[in-house]
Amino acid sequence: MGLFGAKTEMVTPERALPGRTETMPVVREHLVLGTPYQPPFPDGFESITVGMGCFWGAERKFWQAPGVSTTAVGYAGGFTPNPSYEEVCSGRTGHTEAVLAVYDPAVTSYEAMLKVFWESHDPTQGMRQGNDLGTQYRSAIYWHSEEQRNAAERSRAMFQEALAGTRFGEITTEIAPAGPFFYAEPYHQQYLAANPNGYCGLGGTGVSCPIGITRAEG
Repeated sequence: MGLFGAKTEMVTPERALPGRTETMPVVREHLVLGTPYQPPFPDGFESITVGMGCFWGAERKFWQAPGVSTTAVGYAGGFTPNPSYEEVCSGRTGHTEAVLAVYDPAVTSYEAMLKVFWESHDPTQGMRQGNDLGTQYRSAIYWHSEEQRNAAERSRAMFQEALAGTRFGEITTEIAPAGPFFYAEPYHQQYLAANPNGYCGLGGTGVSCPIGITRAEG
């Protein structure tokens, strides 16, 4: 198998790297929001976990969104416990680069978070995002409740309909239960805040996702 195939085909659990028991250090507050990006989070707050290509630019999209309390980047959807960035990039852990965003449902909604997700990348590319190629760049939504699962599936159907008649094809986004979220190395956290001129390969389709973004005020 060539390198191209190795990077774009999911590894099996049996062939995944063994990983380690040691967790990645999480030693500081969010560089932009000034909040902790590791649990415990405030009571009543909710989380969304998604993959949408290189996590540097994806995380910035969420920390800029109204109602978001904190964000972090990490690895989700794979098999190897506590993987390193290099291991994830090898394609032998099964993880995608992921963003965890914690938000206040009194201010925003899961639907609003999904709108950010769909409109900020191209979810039709399979195991890539633009020039970034590999299983770690696949589009994914990892749901934390049946309510989130249903909302994610409804939003996918809405966005697929919105893409009809455009040059974009079928959505390839993985929608699956949220498993462990392994925090990435500290230097990846809020990378584009620390490195404003850093690489961001994120690019959307230019198509609006017709999902509600407000809640009725009580």
